[in-house]
Amino acid sequence: MANPQILFEPLLVGDISLPNRVLMAPLTRNRANGDGTVKEMHQTYYRQRASAGLIVSEATQISEMGKGYLDTPGIHTEAQAETWRKVVEAVHAGGGRIFCQLWHVGRISHVSLLPDGRDPVSSSAIRANTQTFTADGFENCSPPVALDDEGIAQTIADYTNAARMAEQAGFDGIEVHAANGYLLDQFLQDGVNTREDGYGGSIGNRMRLLEEVLGAIADFYPTGRTGVRLSPRGQANDIADSDPETLFGAVYEMLSDKSLAYLHVVEDFGSDGGRNPGDMIGRLRRKYDGVYIANGAFDAKSAATAIADGNADAVAFGRPFISNPDLPERYRTGAPLNPQDKDTFYGGDEKGYTDYPFLDR
Repeated sequence: MANPQILFEPLLVGDISLPNRVLMAPLTRNRANGDGTVKEMHQTYYRQRASAGLIVSEATQISEMGKGYLDTPGIHTEAQAETWRKVVEAVHAGGGRIFCQLWHVGRISHVSLLPDGRDPVSSSAIRANTQTFTADGFENCSPPVALDDEGIAQTIADYTNAARMAEQAGFDGIEVHAANGYLLDQFLQDGVNTREDGYGGSIGNRMRLLEEVLGAIADFYPTGRTGVRLSPRGQANDIADSDPETLFGAVYEMLSDKSLAYLHVVEDFGSDGGRNPGDMIGRLRRKYDGVYIANGAFDAKSAATAIADGNADAVAFGRPFISNPDLPERYRTGAPLNPQDKDTFYGGDEKGYTDYPFLDR
């Protein structure tokens, strides 16, 4: 069994030096203001967790059209950037590092959440067989329209503007969310992408939007400060591909050539399977030459084993960080974890957000 202390070895991630390998995964908490600005309590929440090797912010929409859930934050206006700047300063004051996760949900949205009641957009006009959270509770996703050339150009411009706003807010880097069935994933996977133009059909065409986004944001964040998140297994938001291993093998190789800060992979959505080096996740792992961050149902022991075996360079933890702001110290000392209050995961106030106890308090 691997020694958990391997989690506390430093790691160079692109241009950023991390003090440990216990990273905080992006966690949607639905506590932003209606205009996409974040609140003062976000400063407390993120600073409390500054001992993570790296914090990846909650998914943050790049435009009004990128929104898909109630009370999620944005990074596309000056006002939003200013409130995020205070969060970044709080994290830095706590000795931490924080990347902003750039997010466009695509078809995983509802007309009530979008400007002027517009239809969601996607790679193709195929409605997602899933629900999203609106002011009226859970509702079926609205039918999308396929992005035309002008819409694609505007989307790339929106990513560029979001990167500019993130730089203005002082984020150490950005993570491009191309996982979990959201817009960039909708272009990658042929279960949704049925286009017959230069953004559909071949794997190269389906990767094109992701490549163009990465090229556009490089004016503000070089590749050494840019990560990408993928989820090759699908399993979220009605996404699927006819040959996921071939598709994602090509995506991994393309991203490997970009010299990114890291590749962040959702390996599993809840069970503790899928990490055998002989299965798809293991085979794909060997196609990426760079810092690899694993995510999905890990604990301290399994994370240490993944790193020791060379299957990951670091591990991102989600729910454990919700209830344990000092998670790295708990893993370092073997201390018990706080129980989770799942009723307060999404929406609400400081309860279940900033009031979980530290070991020494």
